[in-house]
Amino acid sequence: MDILTIGIAGGTGSGKTTITKRIMERFGSNVSVIYHDNYYKAHNGMSYDERAKLNYDHPDAFETDLLIRDLQALKRGENVLCPVYDYTVHNRSAETVLVRPAKVIIVEGILILADRRLCDEMDIRVFVDTDADVRILRRIIRDVNKRERTLESVVDQYLTTVKPMHEAFVEPSKKNAHIIIPEGGRNLVALDMLLGRIQAHLYT
Repeated sequence: MDILTIGIAGGTGSGKTTITKRIMERFGSNVSVIYHDNYYKAHNGMSYDERAKLNYDHPDAFETDLLIRDLQALKRGENVLCPVYDYTVHNRSAETVLVRPAKVIIVEGILILADRRLCDEMDIRVFVDTDADVRILRRIIRDVNKRERTLESVVDQYLTTVKPMHEAFVEPSKKNAHIIIPEGGRNLVALDMLLGRIQAHLYT
């Protein structure tokens, strides 16, 4: 199988998932997705309060070696069982999700372009670039409504880890992108170009 591997990176709330969803809606079963967020390290020996204080926006928070092995297995045509992360308890759950190989594999995450080994596995590297004020507002709405966080905890986490780690690791990783998409899924011209590239891979 001739596989096209696409990395979609960008800061929190930048619109990465919107672009991923548009690709999945357009090409259906031809696309498989693995999320870097699912590869947060497990911390079963810690209490909830201890886990809540960890820095989840540093590259060391992720088990990226496992993600790379799973991506390589998908590219070989093998099924993988990806871990599942439970944001409500700040820990990896006991569940896994089956991901099957496909002609297009998307890897999505804030820090995927910060790891050279992971970059080397990607044919197309995309960075979604969105203003910080828009990103923090989106993060607040998501974390309060979907991840059962308080407004105070979201703001505190943003100021203490998310913003500093974005400046230290996420923003510099932009230089490793082949394509930079301002405003994420709202940039219809850039999205159409990416969809056209995928369509050419699938149908020509």
